[in-house]
Amino acid sequence: MEKERDVLIKALLSLETPEECEALLDDMCTIKEIEDMSHRLMIALLLAERKTFIDVEKKTGASSATISRVNKCLKHGTGYQTVIKRILDDQDKKI
Repeated sequence: MEKERDVLIKALLSLETPEECEALLDDMCTIKEIEDMSHRLMIALLLAERKTFIDVEKKTGASSATISRVNKCLKHGTGYQTVIKRILDDQDKKI
């Protein structure tokens, strides 16, 4: 199984454009899976902006369990932190 994960990581790293990323997501994931991942990233962005759980719940409609899980990953992981920093850096460059 680890080899399959390595291949997936290499595939993701090989993507060069938003269109390539969208095409791979469309091929590999269901619409619901893409929506769920997008939803969790939005929750992470709101939490990174120091929004309260109640504010995040109202804005996204997410359950408290989902918000808690994303918050745990945001605090103890590095994946969300890395992409949020890069998203915010990109936004700053466009201003």
